[in-house]
Amino acid sequence: MPADARPGPATDDLSTEPADELLDELLDLALRVAREAAALVRTRREEGVQVAATKSSITDVVTQADRDSEELIRTRVLSARPGDGLLGEEGSDSTGTTGVRWVVDPIDGTVNYLHGLDQYAVSIGVEVDGRVQVGVVLNAATGDEFTAVRGRGAHRNGRPIRAAARVALEHAVVATGYNYELPIRARQAQAVASLVVRIADVRRLGSCALDLCAVAAGQLDGYVEEGCNPWDYAAGGLVAEEAGAVVEILTGASGRRLVVAAPGPSYAEFLGLVTSCGFTAHGA
Repeated sequence: MPADARPGPATDDLSTEPADELLDELLDLALRVAREAAALVRTRREEGVQVAATKSSITDVVTQADRDSEELIRTRVLSARPGDGLLGEEGSDSTGTTGVRWVVDPIDGTVNYLHGLDQYAVSIGVEVDGRVQVGVVLNAATGDEFTAVRGRGAHRNGRPIRAAARVALEHAVVATGYNYELPIRARQAQAVASLVVRIADVRRLGSCALDLCAVAAGQLDGYVEEGCNPWDYAAGGLVAEEAGAVVEILTGASGRRLVVAAPGPSYAEFLGLVTSCGFTAHGA
């Protein structure tokens, strides 16, 4: 799917799809670069992490490892494919001339990273002509690798994965997240309070990319979070879709991007639930 829009319909004209050779090249490069970046991130974690800056609030932190990981990814990608564009969380933004754009989160889950919790990942999505075609999410703490190429399914450490079968909402385990801006967080808390009494349980794991991969792997029955950015969900969204989930980028109650994901057979019911709980703008 485009990094900042809903996924395209299943009936898209296959004649416009990129060549297999290009997709193979992009996947190979994305995986090699993600592994190198993850190794850098792990090493910096072992050496000790310090906050380099804050963004939207004092809890929205950036470490030097975030910046160095993005610079490594940018350098490796553009050295191999100098005509490509690249959008990164830490400021990289180039258009390119090839129709290929890399959408990069150098560390998704920086607060977890700062605190030594093992849910943080290097996330690399690759768009071709505006649609994500390749996704790599590498948990830098555990080494788990999630990969997807559009039309080829999703994999975890090289093995195929599938989203869960349909589950009744009262048995569903759902992940969410909270925005760093307090007024948005307050609205989210109200929505989560409504949600948690209608499902089995809620998890807050701290990485959009890894939450989407958990939906893909059948570990979660749904995921909803407002305030995510394209680099958070580009790669993980494709992994989830290719595993049989539906992923949509809607408008949340505070006017920010709202990521909603669930296994295909459960999606319509899950979307109705999160809408009724107040996650979406104007209940739509």
